[in-house]
Amino acid sequence: MLGDNNSHADIATKDIAKARRFYGDELGLKEIKREENGDTIYQSGASFIKVYQSDSAGTNQATYMSWDVDDVGTTVDELKSKGINFEHYIMPGVNLEGDVHVIGRERAAWFKDPDGNILCVGSEVV
Repeated sequence: MLGDNNSHADIATKDIAKARRFYGDELGLKEIKREENGDTIYQSGASFIKVYQSDSAGTNQATYMSWDVDDVGTTVDELKSKGINFEHYIMPGVNLEGDVHVIGRERAAWFKDPDGNILCVGSEVV
């Protein structure tokens, strides 16, 4: 049923201008549409992200969205050069290498947007 349809992420923000700087300038997502109400649509690979104004922004305490990347370490370095700070989580069976969590063959790094939404970059080591 839904498996044949595309999906997208809707990410809430309390400050749309600050979110535009973060998602556009710092993360490098391409803005493809801006609605009259300020909602902003970004291209991310073959999918898209809608950032919209909401007073409930930042209330989710779990990963909101993840990107699959080829090299987590390189991506972390690039994001850190733009001022992004990474989260460190203590989890059973997980080793921390700098800002990268190593979970078996998977490598992941978590960071937050200006509203505290938790985002992740990750890859599986083959």
